[in-house]
Amino acid sequence: MAKEIPDLVAEPRAGTGKGAARQARREGKVPGIVYGDHKDAVAIQFDFNKLLTQLRAGRFMSTLFNLKVEGQDDVRVICRAVQKDVVKDLPVHIDFMRLRRTSKVSLFIPVEFINHEECPGLKKGGTLVTVRNEVELNVTAGDIPDHITVDLAGLNIGDGIHINDVKLPAGAKATIDRNFVIANIAAPSALRSDDDAAEAEGAEVEEAAAEE
Repeated sequence: MAKEIPDLVAEPRAGTGKGAARQARREGKVPGIVYGDHKDAVAIQFDFNKLLTQLRAGRFMSTLFNLKVEGQDDVRVICRAVQKDVVKDLPVHIDFMRLRRTSKVSLFIPVEFINHEECPGLKKGGTLVTVRNEVELNVTAGDIPDHITVDLAGLNIGDGIHINDVKLPAGAKATIDRNFVIANIAAPSALRSDDDAAEAEGAEVEEAAAEE
């Protein structure tokens, strides 16, 4: 299933240059620009408070948006730069790049775990330890998955799930070029404590033998 692309509402901005940008800021707006896809750049602006809320929500720079500007066709964009005031650390200008449906883009995709009830390790009291609850993938802009699925069926205590163990959506590829860990099935805390105690006792025996 393709991931739902969130809307990002902007307004057309009259004029370009520093003067027009300053005027937009005086009116409580954040000036911006949309470029790319072999088309002319378009000047836009955003409501300051609404944009700040979205920026603080996280993952703004890696989220594909459906940009809506009155009087213009909707376009898919990704943020490429946010200029901030050096003192207040607040946005003063924002740049977006247009993307076609066939464009490749790197985005963080959530991880969904299934078949907990068919996992022997969990039945024995083990714990699912999530190392990554989302994975950065290079995907096609027109076919963004809403999640990747990790099947826990058959996993025992001590087993780990790596990215190569996961069937990724067609055309998707992890941005990290190594077989990294997504999660593992850890032993129950009591069992881990017993193992730690046994290791400590073994070390003491070895130390005593060495002293003799």
